Amino acid sequence: MRAAPTILHLDMDAFYASAEQAAKPSLRGKPVVVGGLGMRGVVATASYEARRLGVHSAMPMAQARRLAPNAAYLVPRFALYRAVSDQVMELLARLSPLVEPLSLDEAFVDLEAGGVADDSASARAIGQQLRTVIRAVTGLSGSVGLAGSKMLAKIASEEAKPDGLLLIEPGTERELLAPMSVRTLPGVGPATGDHLRRAGMTVVDDLAQAGEAELVRLLGKAHGVALHRMAQGHDDRPVVAERDAKSVSVEDTFDVDLHDRVRVRSEVERLAERCVGRLRGAGRSGRTVVLKVRRYDFSTLTRSETLRGPTDDPTVVKEAAARLLEGVDTTGGVRLLGVGVTGLADFTQEDLFAQAAEAEHAAEEAAAEATADATPDALPVPAAETVEGGAEQPAVRRWSAGHDVRHEIHGHGWVQGSGVGRVTVRFEEPWSPPGRVRTFRIDDPQLEPVDPLPLVREPPDYSSWPASLPKSRSGTGPADGAESSP
Repeated sequence: MRAAPTILHLDMDAFYASAEQAAKPSLRGKPVVVGGLGMRGVVATASYEARRLGVHSAMPMAQARRLAPNAAYLVPRFALYRAVSDQVMELLARLSPLVEPLSLDEAFVDLEAGGVADDSASARAIGQQLRTVIRAVTGLSGSVGLAGSKMLAKIASEEAKPDGLLLIEPGTERELLAPMSVRTLPGVGPATGDHLRRAGMTVVDDLAQAGEAELVRLLGKAHGVALHRMAQGHDDRPVVAERDAKSVSVEDTFDVDLHDRVRVRSEVERLAERCVGRLRGAGRSGRTVVLKVRRYDFSTLTRSETLRGPTDDPTVVKEAAARLLEGVDTTGGVRLLGVGVTGLADFTQEDLFAQAAEAEHAAEEAAAEATADATPDALPVPAAETVEGGAEQPAVRRWSAGHDVRHEIHGHGWVQGSGVGRVTVRFEEPWSPPGRVRTFRIDDPQLEPVDPLPLVREPPDYSSWPASLPKSRSGTGPADGAESSP
């Protein structure tokens, strides 16, 4: 634990949904749900307007539609989210060399390592400036937590949501944590929380009062000791700038269970090619091939094969995945398939594995470029492609709801929906008033998919920040979120 609250945790507010509202003036202030729109789709993010109706992340999309039938339901646009994330991460990198991204929309920052804060006053000032600069550059809001440890900084940012700042003064940790649910602490999921509840422990103070010996008896030594320390507010984990990937994997969840064994094998081979594309894109190779199969009854089987050495050869990975598939019974139907590579290395043992022909390599690279947009872990989307341990792209329909298009006459817009040979488009830009809606034939030659527009037309110059605070040329003012401390 540090004596000053110089660890910052930033969490962008309802990131995907907020980005969609910023990009689409007609959706501002209205419920927006982003995720997979298929029969087995899952909510990735819901706007705060949708959350007030009961919609939340990881909820089945069918349930979300029942709760919020009038919300806008959109397919993720990961090219946009990545671009905004890159802007935010660049701002954080100006504060410190120690920035630990957790996902596209959240990260830890060691302010002390950057020399920009050494006490509560300077940490609060940087946190306030950061929120203002993020709003000016991206048009979006983020919540900031400041504390002497990563655990408490993350808890603080959650308590500050939405669009706020919370600083936990050193020495107040126990008082703040005491009334909180045990589920607040890292590592306490539903099963552990239920186990603790049956033992009469529902809030953090119960854990602190129970003592280390009792928690070890209930949860085992490693978990019990760690949980008792966290209940007292202790967390010595450092902010780590580089988090080395342990695996690369891709998944597809299918709208309809697959029963044809030939189709199942074909899908496994396709996943293996995509997995190798990501592996090569990261400049890595791997030694262990992993196959994941979720069957019709939701039972999930995982099989693996360790090769003689690391490889990035698609033929080798496909053949290994096919061998693993032979040992899995898929007669009842397959709901999800996944292929991954673990045991990553920075080299390939070319003497053990023949490399693919140049033509095949070029084709795979083209396929990888065509799948540049990504979905979050375990998010079913149209054609239901998902990824474990990272993000990978969905199989995008030509006119996916929410995606960007341009018409030769009407300009830039986004798809509201499509079907029966028609596509409906609302023509507006992030900086325009709400636009008009028009309908076209699905094969209209004047209509084409395009890349997303930036959320702010003229981002301010922040090259001198944090030495001086930039002023926005787009008219965006400082964030008005609550600022508080215990």
